[in-house]
Amino acid sequence: MRVTRHAYAVEGWGVGELWEADGRVVVAHEAPTKRPTTPNPTPRGDVPTETLSRKPSRVGDGFVPELLQRIHSFYRGERVDFADVALDLEWCTPFQADIAATLRKVPWGELVSYAELAELADHPRAQRAAGTFCAENRYSLFLPCHRVVSAQGIGSYGSLGVSYKRRLLRLEGHAAL
Repeated sequence: MRVTRHAYAVEGWGVGELWEADGRVVVAHEAPTKRPTTPNPTPRGDVPTETLSRKPSRVGDGFVPELLQRIHSFYRGERVDFADVALDLEWCTPFQADIAATLRKVPWGELVSYAELAELADHPRAQRAAGTFCAENRYSLFLPCHRVVSAQGIGSYGSLGVSYKRRLLRLEGHAAL
């Protein structure tokens, strides 16, 4: 499998990274943040790195350019659905695969609690495990964990933090959180 890193910038949000394999499946996505860029970035430990390339997006097949266009549209506040994007989920346990499949069904602008997410995935009482999956989510927009909130409030949002989660939710029309 050839894994390729595509860095991209979104005005007002920062620099993000899309990791895809063989021009057809996403293996990781890091949301754009205002972080310094390095000439030879090191991928996170959980990103497959069999072959890494810094070549530009392929225009011929359209997978990456079209996906990056959709990502940009999302960050402009346009309603975008990523449910059709192929993700590498072969590393998932059956529980994680169920949570991932359920997350993909949470539509733009909707919210679920961690308990509701677990229940919808047919794993009642597994809200803490669902929260752990969300905290370690390597697919940012494609598995929209920002739409999952705690019973007591907004909940956390991994390394990006609560303020980033609030910003994403405001983008989708949730001004009160």
